[in-house]
Amino acid sequence: MSPDDVLTGVAEVVATVAHTDPGDLTPQTSFAHDLGLDSLAMAGLIVAAEDRFGVVVADDAWSGLHTVSDLTRYLRQAMVAPA
Repeated sequence: MSPDDVLTGVAEVVATVAHTDPGDLTPQTSFAHDLGLDSLAMAGLIVAAEDRFGVVVADDAWSGLHTVSDLTRYLRQAMVAPA
């Protein structure tokens, strides 16, 4: 999967969870500040991303996932070297 495919997929997942248009998202979009996602919504986002990409996001990684770019980077790395 290309980096652009991962970014597009992440944008689609985030848009579904945040009830927004994927075209309104940028790599710098913040889950909390820009989209207002709380911890429950973040849990839903992580589960949806795991389902979409077939990877597991480690519990200790959640605290470092603040933006679309952060999640995209994490998923790309997890797909290359699964834990």
